Amino acid sequence: MKIKLIAIGKTDEKYLQDGFAKYLDRLKHYISFELVVINDVKIGSKPNTLLQKEKEAELFFDKIQPNDFVVLLDENGKSFTSVAFADYVQKRMNASTDVVFLIGGPFGFSDKIYQRANDKISLSKMTFSHQMIRLFFVEQVYRAFTIIKGEKYHHV
Repeated sequence: MKIKLIAIGKTDEKYLQDGFAKYLDRLKHYISFELVVINDVKIGSKPNTLLQKEKEAELFFDKIQPNDFVVLLDENGKSFTSVAFADYVQKRMNASTDVVFLIGGPFGFSDKIYQRANDKISLSKMTFSHQMIRLFFVEQVYRAFTIIKGEKYHHV
């Protein structure tokens, strides 16, 4: 199994880049993890959220394989504790399919992406910047693997 995180837009803040790199480095001991960054979609001076989501969907579909298990990081998705998320990751590992997590653009996902998705999870009921979510997500994936392996990182 491989985990891929596909996100719209680059991370500008160095502290977020450094944090992400820290957990990405730790994760390599457990699983193959790949970050794919899709450039921001520029529609023009007049915002058209539907068109933007459709253009982003095309870019997502270019990076998703037919057999991938696609999970949207979405405010209306299932919420987990860290231990329950570790169980979710373990079940996905047992299924032996690559898992692709998507972080949408500023207006969310198109209907086409929702239709393609196999699941939706929420990291919080709060709204965070797309840049911060990357760091929070990779830390939770790392935490999940330490829970699965019975290591000391997660304190119950």
